[in-house]
Amino acid sequence: MRNTVRELRTRRGLSQGDLATAMGVSRQTINSIETGRYLPSLPLAIALSRFFGTTVEEVFDVDR
Repeated sequence: MRNTVRELRTRRGLSQGDLATAMGVSRQTINSIETGRYLPSLPLAIALSRFFGTTVEEVFDVDR
């Protein structure tokens, strides 16, 4: 599953550590999500989409 977490994060000028702190997860978790090695739980996916002011479907795309 592809996602736009890296693009959304860098547009805001955030490091992986900054986003991890905001989400209450490790920097490694953010890195793994961005590289597609880890699929976040539904609560984390919702938290990420709310943080970026968008929908889960716009952040995570199963068709890409």
